[in-house]
Amino acid sequence: MSPKTTPSPMPAHELAPQSDAVASEAPATVPAKKLHIKTFGCQMNVYDSERMAEAMGTEGYVLTDDAADADMVLLNTCHIREKAAEKVYSDLGRLRVLKEAKPSLTIGVAGCVAQAEGAEIRRRMPSVDLVVGSQNYHRLPAMVRAVARGERPVDTEFPVEDKFEHLPERPMAARPAAFLTVQEGCDKFCAFCVVPYTRGAEVSRPAGRILSEARKLVERGVREVTLLGQNVNGYHGADPSGTAHWSLAQLVRALAEIDGLARIRYTTSHPNDMTEDLIAAHGEEPKLMPYLHLPVQSGSDRILKLMNRKHTAESYLHLIERIRAARPDIMLSGDFIVGFPGETDEDFEATLNLVRQVNYGSAYTFKYSARPGTPAADRPLIADHIVEARLQALKDLTNAQQDAGLASMVGRELSVLIEKRGRNEGQWVGKSDYLHAVHVRETDDRPLGAGVLARVRVTQAQANSLTAELV
Repeated sequence: MSPKTTPSPMPAHELAPQSDAVASEAPATVPAKKLHIKTFGCQMNVYDSERMAEAMGTEGYVLTDDAADADMVLLNTCHIREKAAEKVYSDLGRLRVLKEAKPSLTIGVAGCVAQAEGAEIRRRMPSVDLVVGSQNYHRLPAMVRAVARGERPVDTEFPVEDKFEHLPERPMAARPAAFLTVQEGCDKFCAFCVVPYTRGAEVSRPAGRILSEARKLVERGVREVTLLGQNVNGYHGADPSGTAHWSLAQLVRALAEIDGLARIRYTTSHPNDMTEDLIAAHGEEPKLMPYLHLPVQSGSDRILKLMNRKHTAESYLHLIERIRAARPDIMLSGDFIVGFPGETDEDFEATLNLVRQVNYGSAYTFKYSARPGTPAADRPLIADHIVEARLQALKDLTNAQQDAGLASMVGRELSVLIEKRGRNEGQWVGKSDYLHAVHVRETDDRPLGAGVLARVRVTQAQANSLTAELV
């Protein structure tokens, strides 16, 4: 989660067959059906893919990392940028060839492209058997049964029911760190963003259900949870009594009381919802990690107004001051859009100035991508060579800040949550408090394992990770 800045932090992820997303095993007398899921986009989509796999586990499906070996392939899609959506159609073209050789293969498209384009996907790609929107994947088992009856279902309506109430229990096996969705949708309507149209209005899950799911995750080995939401710090779910609503800070403090849960994170936040109680929680709650992703998008007030962001560069910088006053060692990351329609050299220079003042530990940088249906979609675009030059200048600056941040860790003692074995014998990989990837070698008298919270001293900084030794 702390990579070099990149034009797109939306890689495709394929769930491994050993993933904790498998909800059940097929009965021994019935051959297991195999499911391959490819995930595009954000952490929310990764979480959704795990829940889809769990839902299909109740139908006797187990995960495979080989699409050619699968009985069903599901693409969980992202619609934030044009290239991400077109990549889905490229994958569907390859899957069509696979289906010609294996007619029984079921092909499904889920997520935000499915939500946005619906039946148009089947028109462009007749080999697709089902299309399910981002709020309806709890209906996947029924849709797959419909496919078996010869139907080709498309379900992109925003449902009345809570999908989380219709999903199966999380599986017994779990990784040390897990995602936990607490909020979905967004009411901000930024001029560049499709989320309000693909994920719908802001909805917060009741706190009692979140706490119950968190306790069960901890029982199954989870030590760290990352709370997810398109606008997570706008959380306003019903409290456990159902008589009031909690803020994200109240939810964090309640989660921190769960024995065995060592770390709490959350993403993604909006500056306008960074409340005083949440800022205070960063300084007062030791389980809340000192890392905050707080997108600003631009340092120009004129561009921020055109984006409908409803904050200014000055208000953002003042917010950063308050956050750092509460937690001086906090590490910040951000999102930036370069080349938004109307951006001048002066506007871009204002963005560079803001980046210099904040000094980010990591950042995600994007070229503006027009999304159909958004307010900015029809505005004149800036010449691509100008946008490319600005993007490179911003990447050079944020990369230098990230390198300096990594270098500043050398010699420091950090806490690392061990997640998996490294490539070398005796080496393990985990995440620091600041979300840096850390490589550490176990010793004969101090063996390591997934889920261990180890104290280490950093000995070396690489481009995207740290090397450390046990202390």
